[in-house]
Amino acid sequence: MNNALKNLSLVIAGAALLFAGCTQKPVRPSPNQTVMGPQTGGTITPTDLNPVMDPNTQLTVRDPNIIETDDMIRGKLGAVYFEFDSSSIKPAERAKLQDAAKYIKDNPTQRLLLEGHCDWRGTAEYNLGLGDRRANAAKAYLKTVGAPADKIETLSKGSLDAAKNGDDATMAKDRRVELVILKK
Repeated sequence: MNNALKNLSLVIAGAALLFAGCTQKPVRPSPNQTVMGPQTGGTITPTDLNPVMDPNTQLTVRDPNIIETDDMIRGKLGAVYFEFDSSSIKPAERAKLQDAAKYIKDNPTQRLLLEGHCDWRGTAEYNLGLGDRRANAAKAYLKTVGAPADKIETLSKGSLDAAKNGDDATMAKDRRVELVILKK
């Protein structure tokens, strides 16, 4: 009986805690009470979307697919694509590697990172190995066209960045070696 009374009191205490929570939602301040004050979103003019470049400036229009940080440039040299479950470089993809070799020879302070990727099919371990084979195949080809081996690094990402359950076109884009320029 003593245990039943203890259990009942625990149930009642738990229910009291459950129902004692806050029932009011916090009140959001009006725009007049904020630091910015009342403002409208403004308007966008067609010139904001397509600015006219002054030919005398040093500014250049950048490709939106190129991502540049302080230590790397991603997308400038593109990617080399592979067939399913293959690390053989297709003849059509070799020109990309030849351009990368020329770039790395012309820019001796920079290095090249070859990131091997796979589509979502296969185990994580298998895809890491396949990504490594793809990156090393690209490195071997770069060396045959004269790229300095000490300026090339490889990394396998396997299927980490792959679209899960992707269609054929998406999976074809996932089977690649990305050519990333390392500035430092």
